[in-house]
Amino acid sequence: MEREILEENHALQVIVNHHTFTENIEIDTNTELSRIRESIDSEYPDGGLKAWTVVAGVSHISHHAEYHLSFGFVNSWGIFQDYYQRTLLRESSPSNIAWIGSFQYSLILFPALIFGRLFDLGYFRMVLLASSTILVISMSLIAECTKYWHFLLCQGFAIGLASSGVVVTTPTLVLHWFLQKRGLALGFLAIGSSSGGTVIPIAVKTLLPLVGFKWTIRIIAFILTVLLVISNLALKRRLPARNVAGGLFNFSAFKNPLYTLYCVSGVVTYLGFYTVQIYVSVTAIKIGLSEEFSFYLVAISNAGSLFGRYAAGILADRVGSLNLIISFNILTAIFTCIWPYCGSLPSLTATAIIYGFFSGGYASQLTYPLTEFGGSEDLGRRTGMYFSIISLGALAGPPLSGVISSTHGGFHAVGWYAGKYTC
Repeated sequence: MEREILEENHALQVIVNHHTFTENIEIDTNTELSRIRESIDSEYPDGGLKAWTVVAGVSHISHHAEYHLSFGFVNSWGIFQDYYQRTLLRESSPSNIAWIGSFQYSLILFPALIFGRLFDLGYFRMVLLASSTILVISMSLIAECTKYWHFLLCQGFAIGLASSGVVVTTPTLVLHWFLQKRGLALGFLAIGSSSGGTVIPIAVKTLLPLVGFKWTIRIIAFILTVLLVISNLALKRRLPARNVAGGLFNFSAFKNPLYTLYCVSGVVTYLGFYTVQIYVSVTAIKIGLSEEFSFYLVAISNAGSLFGRYAAGILADRVGSLNLIISFNILTAIFTCIWPYCGSLPSLTATAIIYGFFSGGYASQLTYPLTEFGGSEDLGRRTGMYFSIISLGALAGPPLSGVISSTHGGFHAVGWYAGKYTC
């Protein structure tokens, strides 16, 4: 009997020792993973030639499209909306034409879920090269478009989808290189889209009467090709690829209430965020300003955005990204409401500049808070999920503004609608 008891105690001790050993291994493994993660985080360059070269490379891409949802070529859609209404697509309603820009905006965001996941898995280079190629081809094909569905396919779907490949991956790449100076880096990155959004409308306005629509688009396509070649050569990821658990769409991310709230607020904001940018040229003509000046309003607004992005980049690192985003978002909403009541050249110009300043600052820092909602190992997926979700607002917003404008015969109701949802 005693022998049986001794054997049983021995077996229990073996089991206890096994569990203790296993537990120690798990503790040591977790400790090691934490140590490695802290080591990686502590090694952010936060500057230097390689880091700023990446920022410059992304900024070149930003002349066409950029993460913070204010784009160079894409951000110039207001110019094309006005031009198409008066010339190539005169038989289409403003609301129908707005669907081209709306699909362009939303499709930049919606496939972000896929591209973000591919970035985490290490396919950044392949995605960037393929997206760049499609961008150049689709941009060139716009010159050959003659019907509504042509423009919808090339300028709406193709450019939107291809832009998504760089919208998610390139700013996430910048976050690999900066920690303490992330706001500043994102601000400099966003300046590329503002400068593109300033230069492109002026270039379009200057070139259209000289060389016509087709060659205007071809020249812009050539400039885009040069910028994309430079960017493909300059960009490089720093952190290794990681196949983290959770699949394409990680529902566990929504266990963080701040991330969930941030996604919901993004959808609501983008129901009205692009309204002024798209319709400011149209309102200028409606109040009696010249067509020539109306072309420049988009460029003027984007010039204001350039300074807003730079200022936001400096302030975000000092006051906190969420504090800056909230304050700039409220001010953007206020000037969205003011915009339709501007009945003169000075008031509309001033409003366009101030609106551009605050909306650009808001847009430039959108990705910053996403770094604080989880680890760097699935930052691409987390960012992609966010953009895919807010694309619903970006898709519905501009056409809704067009419908409201047509129903009420003006933009006063549009301003209140867009301002309410932007805030």
